[in-house]
Amino acid sequence: MNELPFRLLPGKHTLPSVTDPAEHAAYVRTRHPGATLTHTAGTVLIYQRALLEHARSQPHTRSNTGWVRGDLLIHEPPGHHPVAICGGFGVGGPAAALAVEQLAALGTPRIITVGTAASLHSSLLPGDLIVCDRALRGDGTSHHYLPPGPYAHPCPHLTRHFAHTLHAAHTRFRHAATWSTDAPYRETAHEVTCYAGHGVMLCDMETAAVFATSGYRHLPAAAAFSTADSLVNRQPRRHAPATDAGLLQLYEAALTTLRDTRTTQFAR
Repeated sequence: MNELPFRLLPGKHTLPSVTDPAEHAAYVRTRHPGATLTHTAGTVLIYQRALLEHARSQPHTRSNTGWVRGDLLIHEPPGHHPVAICGGFGVGGPAAALAVEQLAALGTPRIITVGTAASLHSSLLPGDLIVCDRALRGDGTSHHYLPPGPYAHPCPHLTRHFAHTLHAAHTRFRHAATWSTDAPYRETAHEVTCYAGHGVMLCDMETAAVFATSGYRHLPAAAAFSTADSLVNRQPRRHAPATDAGLLQLYEAALTTLRDTRTTQFAR
């Protein structure tokens, strides 16, 4: 018997899938006939439990249990277009990609992902804000959705609108690349030095998968981070209130951006 090569089939990203996320949406609608996100301005994807609890505690927010893996909230203050918030689905590229697939199948028109990341540069401090312009593909998930290549990219138009929202709020931030990896306890000093030398400033777990999945589904997506710990001159991680404050700024900016762009047609 010939041994199968342990790698993706060539051209995997072009092959049709056996499963379809539309099956998930159809199943959900057997129990929740009105399950759709087409009426929303989009979805904010979040990872930190404290931020999810903050979103849940806000007035005019309801929970849509059972629509997606994790927690799905709809925030609709009077006079404002509804925005979905999705979190609690787990960490890492596969979990984020699954959430994006299910949200896309339910009709969300766009996604902004907001989370924390570790710095690869000593110039970045806790709470410094980054709008992501590309994600280095150190993950496994993105390679099932995209042809071979080093980076996955956000929607440039949605990213530009998000940056404009931050500018309008007089919020300091910079544009930079992140390195997405599935193995947070296997980040090496050699990788940190190498990637930092190529302009990558942060490390996270999900962004490459989010960009790859959303691109495959023709769903505009953007991402931003509040800097948490550092992989340079590594010190034991400590809670940084500035990181939490930065996350909240990004979350509010994401809500505003989605509402402001709800009638905008973005090309992917």
